[in-house]
Amino acid sequence: MLFNMNVEIFSLCDAATNDFGKINMLGAFDTLRVEKLPAVHPQCAIALRVRFRNIEQGQHKVTVSIVDEDGKNVIPPMQGGVNVVIPEGQSSVSINMLLTIQGLKIEKFGEHSIDLAIDGRQESSLPLFVTELKRNP
Repeated sequence: MLFNMNVEIFSLCDAATNDFGKINMLGAFDTLRVEKLPAVHPQCAIALRVRFRNIEQGQHKVTVSIVDEDGKNVIPPMQGGVNVVIPEGQSSVSINMLLTIQGLKIEKFGEHSIDLAIDGRQESSLPLFVTELKRNP
């Protein structure tokens, strides 16, 4: 099947809400600076907005994974589903999805990856850089 979906927003941020079809994001970032490992980031969110076309109506499986440089899961993959219904008279619809992560535990420095798959096919990826915060004596 030919997919025409388009990932319009895919961002890691401090917090996000979905109000009446509008995504509100606070503090988008791609780097965590930590003093030591393991480190726990208390809370963050992944904001996602995907536009689906008429031919893509129906159920879709969405998976978001966070992996380290070795490809090992940092947390278990987050899975869910969306039922895409295109309103009459429209050629597409956008679907907002928000994932809140509490207590994100990081075990390694380096470049991690936040990967988005829809129906088993990778659609997008974000880097998450974890660096050491060095304090001056």
